[in-house]
Amino acid sequence: MLSVAPMMDWTDRNCRRIHRVLSRNALLYTEMVTAQAVIHGDRARLLDYDASEHPVALQLGGSDPGMLAEATRIAADWGYDEINLNVGCPSDRVQSGCFGAVLMTMPQLVADCVQAMAKVSPVEVTVKCRIGVDDQTPEEVLPSFLALMRESGVRRIAVHARKAWLQGLSPRENREIPPLDYPLVHRMKAEFSDLYLSINGGIATMDEVRGHLELMDGAMVGRAAYHQPWDILGEADRLWGEEPNFADPLAAAAAIRPLIDEHVANGGRLHQFSRHILGLFHGRPGARGWRRVLSEGAARAKDRAGAMAIYDAALAEVSGA
Repeated sequence: MLSVAPMMDWTDRNCRRIHRVLSRNALLYTEMVTAQAVIHGDRARLLDYDASEHPVALQLGGSDPGMLAEATRIAADWGYDEINLNVGCPSDRVQSGCFGAVLMTMPQLVADCVQAMAKVSPVEVTVKCRIGVDDQTPEEVLPSFLALMRESGVRRIAVHARKAWLQGLSPRENREIPPLDYPLVHRMKAEFSDLYLSINGGIATMDEVRGHLELMDGAMVGRAAYHQPWDILGEADRLWGEEPNFADPLAAAAAIRPLIDEHVANGGRLHQFSRHILGLFHGRPGARGWRRVLSEGAARAKDRAGAMAIYDAALAEVSGA
């Protein structure tokens, strides 16, 4: 119903643990991990996560069916709830590796990939895509792509409601400049009623989430969930008819404190957690002080006591203590 989009350099395991504190039900995604990295890299570093993160999905990047199948087989041992194929990222690195959004120009290859992955996956294989790339006509490309995915056995697809321009726009610009076409994605749900379709791109408030859910099966929120986590995830469980974990962000921040304490006690740095919660008090009294104390102090914290003192000082900025 509601998911947090996979975001490179943002949705790491620390971020996901924080998001899970805020919402019991939202589906969380890892950062994209390439199939090659899973096969040849440090698997524990790439794939480990805390059991509290469930439900959590692994997003893979790649374009070789054999390698993606092998990465999926390896990842099966980690017990993810879903394996997702990235067909939407527009970065230069993704293009040079022939995966991500460029695969919108090679739909049959995507079909071959997801079929190979599904054969070895104990959990559902899903896709995250764009409505098209470059000079493609989304009204033609997207329904054709969705039909092929359905024929290939895919039942869940998240659609970023923007084109990706593979030349001329940076990854950041590709998240902001191409116009959103929500009506097209809404029409796809009407046309492909048997598919579980989520809409992604530019969704900034829970009111917008609820509006999309009147027409779609799911809404995937990216930057708003990261920069304003309380505003999105603090209320998310109401979508499932459940009361939120906390009455306000201060209570949530107090619940996050033990995670940080555990992290720094095990040799981690405060910054590795605090960077993900700078926006927790967005728009509320003390938010600026909270951000300032964490931003300026996190790099200075040398030990567990120092890290927790800085966190407590940040809490004081928003608690009136």
